[in-house]
Amino acid sequence: MKKYIWQLILLLGGMSLSQLSVAQTPTDGLMMPKGDICFLLNYEYGQFDHYWEGETLRKNGTIAKVQRRTALVMAAYGITNKLDAYIGLPYVSTNSTTPNGGKFAGTSGIQDLTLGLKYEVLRRRGEKGEWTAFGSVTFSTPASNYLSDYQPYSLGIGAPQLAWRGLAEYEWNNGFYIRAQGGYIWKGYTEAEREYYYNDGSYYTAWMDVPSAWTYEAVVGKWFADKSLRVEVSYNSSRSTSGDDIRAYNAPQPTNKVDMDRVGVFAQYFFNKPKGLGLVASYSRVIHGRNAPEMTAISAGVTYQFGLFTPKKLNK
Repeated sequence: MKKYIWQLILLLGGMSLSQLSVAQTPTDGLMMPKGDICFLLNYEYGQFDHYWEGETLRKNGTIAKVQRRTALVMAAYGITNKLDAYIGLPYVSTNSTTPNGGKFAGTSGIQDLTLGLKYEVLRRRGEKGEWTAFGSVTFSTPASNYLSDYQPYSLGIGAPQLAWRGLAEYEWNNGFYIRAQGGYIWKGYTEAEREYYYNDGSYYTAWMDVPSAWTYEAVVGKWFADKSLRVEVSYNSSRSTSGDDIRAYNAPQPTNKVDMDRVGVFAQYFFNKPKGLGLVASYSRVIHGRNAPEMTAISAGVTYQFGLFTPKKLNK
């Protein structure tokens, strides 16, 4: 049975804070007013029973479903009206079920601490709408000593990551908007619990070079109810710059080339009373990949925004 379990092992660690569609993040088109702070508490549930071994989509009959639960605490702060800071920390729990109703034990714990900055480069108003452009940088590093080579149950990839992104958004006067972003995520080394691995050649070391990746996103959205509600549909793509494929009947590893195409829906609602309170929800599915899970995920969360030093009007 063990070889079939390993056949299902996947690199899931790339799904971190930088990819979450939640309120006031380094990858959206919103900015915090100077002195405002926004807290987010978000819960996400993801599952899959198919995966791509290289470019071949497979199903493992031994394991019916792999489950992944993430509780995220995040804060965003407006340093100035054009510069925001972010901090986030997820708690992850994993396990898998079997066709007869049994379970394989996973793991749980704190994943990666993420810090970020977003700067508004351009804001230009026209007769029909408004252009905005942003640049962001995020850094994440493991916040606990979890096992990065324990897939698909690992909490993450166990390596430091540094991401640069550029975003541009155009919003029409009727509330419709489009947004596009492109970025590069540098990923460092992770330490496995073995002194040898194969990556198109033999390596006698526990340190594995995790492939970096290019990311792209396209979003179409609209504001409703006097900007109390926004709804988005999105397409997100990630392409590793190097790496090898999962070999049949072998455990995958952090050196694998992981590519993913994902579609999603996101909504956020701002309450008039109590002022500053909001709700967020999302759904996403990986529709194509390489050494990746065919993951479906849903999430829901609550936000609260207020002036930290002096009362401010909410920037929605």
